[in-house]
Amino acid sequence: MISDAELASIDKPELLALVQSLRDELAFKQKVIDKITHEMAVLKRLKFAATSEHFSPEQRSLLEETIDTDLAAAQAELDKARAAAKAAAPAEKETPKRKPLPPELPRTEHRHEPESTTCTCGCSMKRIGEDVSEKLDYAPGVFSVERHVRGKWVCADCETLVQAPVPPHVIDKGIPTSGLLAHVMIAKFVDHLPLYRQEKIFGRAGLAIPQSTLADWVGTCGAQLQALVDALREELLSHRILHADETPVAMLKPGKGKTHRAYIWSYCTTNFDPVKAVVFDFTESRGGEHARDFLGIDTDVAGSGWHGTLVCDDYSGYKAVSSQRSHVDERRGHLPAT
Repeated sequence: MISDAELASIDKPELLALVQSLRDELAFKQKVIDKITHEMAVLKRLKFAATSEHFSPEQRSLLEETIDTDLAAAQAELDKARAAAKAAAPAEKETPKRKPLPPELPRTEHRHEPESTTCTCGCSMKRIGEDVSEKLDYAPGVFSVERHVRGKWVCADCETLVQAPVPPHVIDKGIPTSGLLAHVMIAKFVDHLPLYRQEKIFGRAGLAIPQSTLADWVGTCGAQLQALVDALREELLSHRILHADETPVAMLKPGKGKTHRAYIWSYCTTNFDPVKAVVFDFTESRGGEHARDFLGIDTDVAGSGWHGTLVCDDYSGYKAVSSQRSHVDERRGHLPAT
């Protein structure tokens, strides 16, 4: 704790830095509290709910995979908050060892060598070894392994070691290739294939990937792809004509025992636009403030946010958009006349 006398002696720049440090620490601790609270509520629901309210095995599996996905995404956000706050490194703990990939899977080698094996001193470098990492890839029904071999080159005269850098991957030090991650994400969110079913499908292909591992991949991909979503939204809002619509989806909240109606809002460019872009925004209600938030319209600031023609239906939630100098065409499927 800092005494009043010590606080009074701190100059303004140091005081601002201290305030920012305390804010970062508070945000980090709040994320930890939210994560633990969510996990405890789910565990209590599963253990102490009345018999009539118990989930079926299928419902339990769907809820558990959603929890694992949310926890993975929350963990990714916690890692970012920890780095931003420069918190102390977590205590070392024993982590499970990853099993080697089955040797019977077909393997494709990708060799990575330095662009030049001539040392800066002019001598020719000698290859002294290599590092090998394996990534799991998947084509529908068939697993394969990518072997990334990075040769080590050394100059005997000046003892300089050169090696090609590690190729970038979506999950740092993870085994899945981007193709396998894309397959899991598309199967879950486009084909609506739950992770426990994907686990069985992968098992028939020769390698059963645990559902918890798949959920961790999905959560991490969601956190990593947020930058792409933000960039796509910025591109979308640069266009003068957009289409918008919302559709209800059933949402199951832990502890409720039943679903309630949530909404997915879609925003896209027109068929005549060379840029084909669609962004989906999930919300727990149908309030018009969600459309205003997506379009960056502040009701307290005149003329703020996106300006253009919004093609939508006659839902009243879009009315507030038109009051901010945007034109809303209430005739579904028809653009305003030019």
